[in-house]
Amino acid sequence: MSDDRQSALARWRTLDHVIDEDTSYRAVSSRDARFDGVFFTAVRTTGIYCRPSCPATTPKRQNVRFYPTAAAAQGAGYRACRRCRPDAVPGSPDWNLRADLVGRAMRMIGDGVVDREGVAGLAARLGYSERHLTRELVAELGAGPQALARSQRAHTARLLLQTTDLSATDAAFAAGFASVRQFNETIRAVYGLTPTELRHRPGRRAAVPGTIPLRLAHREPLDAVRLFDFLAVRAVPGVEEISAGPGGARTYRRTLALPGGPGIAEVDQPRPGQGWLDCRLRLTALRDLTAAVQRLRALFDLDADPDAVDRALGADRWLAPLVAARPGLRSPGHVDPQELAVRAVLGQQVTVAAARTLAGRLAERYGEPLPAPSGGLSRLFPTTAALAGAADEDLAMPGARRRALRGLCAALASGAVDLSPGVDRERAAADLLALPGIGPWTVSYVRMRALGDPDAYLPTDIGVRHGLRAAGAPEDLDAGGWRPWRSYAVHHLWAANGPAPDTTRPTPLLTSAARNS
Repeated sequence: MSDDRQSALARWRTLDHVIDEDTSYRAVSSRDARFDGVFFTAVRTTGIYCRPSCPATTPKRQNVRFYPTAAAAQGAGYRACRRCRPDAVPGSPDWNLRADLVGRAMRMIGDGVVDREGVAGLAARLGYSERHLTRELVAELGAGPQALARSQRAHTARLLLQTTDLSATDAAFAAGFASVRQFNETIRAVYGLTPTELRHRPGRRAAVPGTIPLRLAHREPLDAVRLFDFLAVRAVPGVEEISAGPGGARTYRRTLALPGGPGIAEVDQPRPGQGWLDCRLRLTALRDLTAAVQRLRALFDLDADPDAVDRALGADRWLAPLVAARPGLRSPGHVDPQELAVRAVLGQQVTVAAARTLAGRLAERYGEPLPAPSGGLSRLFPTTAALAGAADEDLAMPGARRRALRGLCAALASGAVDLSPGVDRERAAADLLALPGIGPWTVSYVRMRALGDPDAYLPTDIGVRHGLRAAGAPEDLDAGGWRPWRSYAVHHLWAANGPAPDTTRPTPLLTSAARNS
């Protein structure tokens, strides 16, 4: 690779600034974990690439090269560090922020679209030719869609080898590889080990039969208490539950509708400063591991850059005290955009508790039962096709909202409205707004949670208005200065209404819409 090409790759966009090589090297020298996943550092003398926070001795500046993705480092001939495991870092927060072709493509690749549909399927979803898509990704990231997906498969294969008793052959196909030979070559190239050697590395964690244990890495700080509170008060009976363990630690559990069949996820509330969430997955098809992990990361907003968010919002006179009180506050996404859209309509002009109760009744009536119940989990959330034909007596809501729900479900089921990962958010918002009964509040809420938009704002939301008053700010405040983090500002304003709700006696969080007809 030429020096000019390498230099170009070392200057990529991040959240609110450009990282050049000197800044990158300072981050490596200080072992700054905030940059893990934002870029990768490779050492010419060892042939190894690492995360910026790797505890190994800092290499000399002249021996270091920087890459925006692990796939780019692998494509240049470097193998992953066995000490810091650079494949297990949080994802770049840039992909959720960006709405361009590269950002959308990365969200889809993360969800496993290339593994399921190939590069042709990815290009078709994005509306571009394979050649143009590949050219754009290589120009900015140093790797095409196939190489990016290959890097992701290698990480999935390592998880399967080190956390399950699958044979190497089964692990290869479950991770998405087309052949055992391709699997063996990739594992050796990425990790410098054979699959057998990788499986027997020290530190392998024992797994409960039928489960895949893993760690979901995130950047510190993380307001885990508020995050789990937020999910707890919205947990739909039969589909989600929160259980308390020793010392008050909580575990969030829910069912997952995945391409290969239903799954169950369990995620533990982390200790302060832990740096990851312990997770356990039970899957019908192991090939769904990549998609399941990506959807959980979106749910818990684990690829966020809390330092950038807090720095920007903390500079605002009204938000500064709120940010100081809750550093690392997240903007939770969702595991299923269509489910979230349905729940947004169910929550129009009612309390969170009322919306949850109605969602639970619909799940009981129309949700697909699990092959075997697990604790309080018994079924998947209903599909939009099933809800489009729901009987009137099961939709306990005003007629206008009932028609809005049916219209939304029909549009989602037919594909007239697309909320899949990587969709153009502006187009999705316009399509939603064109549906009868779907107004700005619902669209903004869907953008914030279903589409992972970090810059959605809900000015008519009752909770936001109350939060503004609690912060001493005018209700007609121009929130333009909070861009591109207005979703996080909304969560700070919701939190300003008072203490986190009691998860054993859910109290309504005032997030209903004072909105559209």
